[in-house]
Amino acid sequence: MQNQCMSLGSRRQKDELNKLIKKSKKENLTIVQELRVVQQIYGYLPQSVINYLAKELNKPASEIYSVATFYAEFSLSPKGKYPISVCLGTACYVNGAEQIYNKVCQLLNITEGECTQDGTFSIDQTRCIGCCGLAPVLTIGKDVYGNVKLNEVENILNKYMEKQKWYI
Repeated sequence: MQNQCMSLGSRRQKDELNKLIKKSKKENLTIVQELRVVQQIYGYLPQSVINYLAKELNKPASEIYSVATFYAEFSLSPKGKYPISVCLGTACYVNGAEQIYNKVCQLLNITEGECTQDGTFSIDQTRCIGCCGLAPVLTIGKDVYGNVKLNEVENILNKYMEKQKWYI
């Protein structure tokens, strides 16, 4: 039993999760509504929490997973303090986005869906974010960088690393 409790995070996180379960039973929340709250609590959707949610709400875990994997707003893996997305849609791709993506991965020593060991950065590929005229585009958190050149990637990352006091 202790292992299951530990896998549900901190005391505050477990309390928030149990409040959500109680509210969902009372108000019959949708899976999307439940997952939004879970992601706010944990920053992503941990497998142990999805399984616990399914058990407590008497829903198939597969149904919850299908919703979690269908919507791009949900993540099944931890995200860094500064989540990076590199657009690999057509306009970005033909303008060198794959090289930008590879450079970020090389500099941070992570690949798709991974997070740096210190939790500062994570990286994901994305498809068109609607900034085709600025291709290639990458985002770091809510910051959007357009017309990114390969030789600018390190300087862009260093802006965020300065905040963390480490550099490439």
